[in-house]
Amino acid sequence: MPKVAVYDIAHNQVGEIELNNEIFGVEVNGALLHQAVVMQLASQRLGTHATKTRAMVRGGGRKPWRQKGTGHARSGSSRSPLWKGGGVVFGPHPRSYAFSMPRKQRRLAIKCALSDKVNEASIFVLDSFVMDEYKTKTIVKLLSDFGVEEKSLIITAADDSDKIERSCGNIPGVKAITNEGLNVYDIMNSGKLFITKDAIAKIEEVLA
Repeated sequence: MPKVAVYDIAHNQVGEIELNNEIFGVEVNGALLHQAVVMQLASQRLGTHATKTRAMVRGGGRKPWRQKGTGHARSGSSRSPLWKGGGVVFGPHPRSYAFSMPRKQRRLAIKCALSDKVNEASIFVLDSFVMDEYKTKTIVKLLSDFGVEEKSLIITAADDSDKIERSCGNIPGVKAITNEGLNVYDIMNSGKLFITKDAIAKIEEVLA
């Protein structure tokens, strides 16, 4: 089982913790991680792009000229796709880009992402992290004490989340989520991962 240090929010080591090998020690599958990230980003696409067909373009109800004798090619509508201002053939229409992965694959992808952070020594386990007020300075001090200047993700238990999540809102590259909102993209998109012991216990309870 991987063993990592446990810190308080001032970066003082207060102990060690053994992480569950089934979650934090699995073999990293790069292809599975890629698929999980693509799935998550695809589900966020709005897919609201649209073009008008010849039936949707306003006007064009009258035949532009008589069928024969003008020297022009015959034409039935000025909204034909061949005309400027006409409809669009095979243009994009509103759609959903979302696709799904089997539940076991989604869970394994999260395990791979967490294991990758452990392998890179990019995970900091916090003994506890509770905020009594909304204060960006508290998050800034936490990052400063740990010497972190890159993208970071803070994972807390659901009960402690609101003040921490909102306090991270004004710091570029820093995000906080709960154990219930754990996802592959946020883990892989962060340089350093802060996670509380309570969150680890709940993650292991669900994924082990």
